[in-house]
Amino acid sequence: MADGGFVRLPDGSVVVALQLRRPAAPGRIRVLVHAANRARALTRLRNLGLRAVYLRGNAAPPTPDEITAVLHHPDGALWRSCPHHETERWRPMTALWGTTRARTAQEAHIRAA
Repeated sequence: MADGGFVRLPDGSVVVALQLRRPAAPGRIRVLVHAANRARALTRLRNLGLRAVYLRGNAAPPTPDEITAVLHHPDGALWRSCPHHETERWRPMTALWGTTRARTAQEAHIRAA
C-alpha cells in the first residue's frame, strides 16, 4: 500500500500525492496527479504504467508547493525521488521510464491522431 493523500480544490478537481516504489530501480518516488476526481487520478497513473496503485486514507496529502507544481505543469502528472533534496526538480511521468519509452508513447499518440 502506498503512502499518500489528496486535496480537493475549489473547482471540484483533486490533486493526489502518492509515495511509491520506483519502477525498475531502487528507491521510492513521490508522484503527483491532477484529475477530476480520485478515481480518475489513479486511473491516469495506471495508464502511465504504475499498475498496482491504490489510495487508502489521507495520511500524506500534497503540500501547497506540490499542488502549485502539478497545477502549472501541462501534463498534470509529476514525480521526483523521495526523500527529495532541495535542488531536485519535479519531472514529467514520461521521464520515469527513460527516453525510449517516452518516444514510443509519443509515436503511438501521433499515429492515433
